[in-house]
Amino acid sequence: MILFQYPPDYSHAVKMRLVALLLVAGLCDLGLCRTQDPFIWLSYLRSRYRTHGALYADITGGDCPLECECPPSYPIAMYCNGRGLRQVPTVPSRMRYVYLQNNEISRIQDNAFENATGLVWLMLHDNQLTSDQVGPRVFSKLTNLKRLYLDNNLLNHVPSNLPPSIRYLRLGGNNITTLEEDDFKGMDDLTILQLQDNNIEDVGGALKSLPSLTLLDISGNNLQKVPDLLPERLHQLYLQSNSIETVPADFLRKLSQLQFFRLIELDLSYNKLERIPPVSTNLQHLYLQANQIKEFSVGSFCTVVDNRHYSNLRVLRLDGNEINTDDFPAEAPLCLRLARSIDI
Repeated sequence: MILFQYPPDYSHAVKMRLVALLLVAGLCDLGLCRTQDPFIWLSYLRSRYRTHGALYADITGGDCPLECECPPSYPIAMYCNGRGLRQVPTVPSRMRYVYLQNNEISRIQDNAFENATGLVWLMLHDNQLTSDQVGPRVFSKLTNLKRLYLDNNLLNHVPSNLPPSIRYLRLGGNNITTLEEDDFKGMDDLTILQLQDNNIEDVGGALKSLPSLTLLDISGNNLQKVPDLLPERLHQLYLQSNSIETVPADFLRKLSQLQFFRLIELDLSYNKLERIPPVSTNLQHLYLQANQIKEFSVGSFCTVVDNRHYSNLRVLRLDGNEINTDDFPAEAPLCLRLARSIDI
């Protein structure tokens, strides 16, 4: 946080007078003021003035760490992002929002947040966290935590003892290979779960007991099939860029509340499908490019083809497969009468 900065039109003489004033006031010594960094004395000012409570609207619960910023206008937020940190600094108990992303943090001990159990948001994405260096109870006492961002680290499994209060959990861009049955146990409020760009081959039953989950992103993994046990309230599901070979015929029927796959879109591109999966007539965008589809089945879109029954599909992508326009049956235009773009 910059507490003071020379205006751009300050002359060298004026700057020297300011340094002289600081020397007289005892706020810096000659060695400190001659350093190559003209603002390093701000840390010294902070340490001196902090004892008088001049820099913070509220310093109860501990001072702001020197390497972070805690704006006086928003004293419950601590900004430590992009500071080259290798460890989590002491978090004052008053904090509710802590930003630690874009650092080099590789280890978090169990007591890292023991003074700040009222945290609501905790941002730890884009660090170097490994699973064996994250304490098993790091997050267990954060009973008010709503958002936890751990994406783009080096985790190989989901951290243990996650608080049941979490609503938004980001774990994408790690090295997670498997999901355990109790990874998300008791997380009844979890609404958004991002697991994209890991190495997950099967989700098993890890997600079935998440009653509030509406968005699941598990794209860019190594799934061989569409997950069997998914929450029934799921509205958005991202499955692109996996190794999926088949989609169960009753897949969409099981998810009675399913409304979107990427904003009313189903994205199964870059998989290994050989057939077009049956989809809801409400679906508007279907992406199946770069698969191994060999035939066009009208039944995947319309169980009945007549003037009253048709698909709401607007966009269909089948390019990069093993079919061409000659494979389209005669009734396809009647079924897909609303389509404005079909790529083969």
